[in-house]
Amino acid sequence: MRTLRLVVEYDGTAYAGWQRQPAAPTVQAVLERAASRLFAAPTRVVGAGRTDAGVHALGQVAHLVTASRLPAERIHSGLNALLPPDVVVRAVDEAPPGFHARRDARWRAYGYLVLARPLPSALLRRYAHHVPEPLDLDAMQAAATALVGRHDFAAFRVAGTATRTTECTVTEVAVSRRGAFVVITVVADRFLRQMVRRMVATLLQVGRGALPPGAVGALLAAGDPARVPPAAPPGGLYLLGVSYQEAPPGAGARGAPPGGASRAPGAML
Repeated sequence: MRTLRLVVEYDGTAYAGWQRQPAAPTVQAVLERAASRLFAAPTRVVGAGRTDAGVHALGQVAHLVTASRLPAERIHSGLNALLPPDVVVRAVDEAPPGFHARRDARWRAYGYLVLARPLPSALLRRYAHHVPEPLDLDAMQAAATALVGRHDFAAFRVAGTATRTTECTVTEVAVSRRGAFVVITVVADRFLRQMVRRMVATLLQVGRGALPPGAVGALLAAGDPARVPPAAPPGGLYLLGVSYQEAPPGAGARGAPPGGASRAPGAML
């Protein structure tokens, strides 16, 4: 048996997230159908991150185990021939025996794309969150420093969701402008459900002047999801990549994100 590592890019608009569900289309299910047809055997595909409905990916990492002897390049082209156009396998390579895309991951990088201009875009409404008001990026970056480090992020998760711990280590929250776009990049060892989108919504409130920068640390310390702004829309969120190295990866403005995703979302528009 062989373990293969995949780097996957997808438009999450039509999917109820990554994880397989009994009555809704998901990215995992689409990949498993393609792999099962290619190998003529039931095949499970495991992803490094369980992205929510409507969330996109430039560098999702996944693995599968197969008895097929097809060369990796044939598997790569074969999977893409069987996949719909909104899911693309960017790379396939041999992984060490026992490699697990989710359990072995050390760091994940997400990017959130904001279209910061008075008028919305007719073309980008599924791929960027429109904010017509001016944003104070210096205030947003100052507020973001409270989110860096190892903290209990219970305040920034969906209330009532089960998880073994709400502690996460965030190594970077970067806010940058690229023309009409503002990109918020977050790197952490793990994420709670809707954590990035709630962080983004809170930072946008700071950028609008509705919250002072110091309020973010207070919200984090309070641990109450009811006090945090509702999550920003899913269409602006991208899983940029996944790292399997112990050291935190460079991301955002300081370098390429992990997992083979060489571009932050603003650079592809």
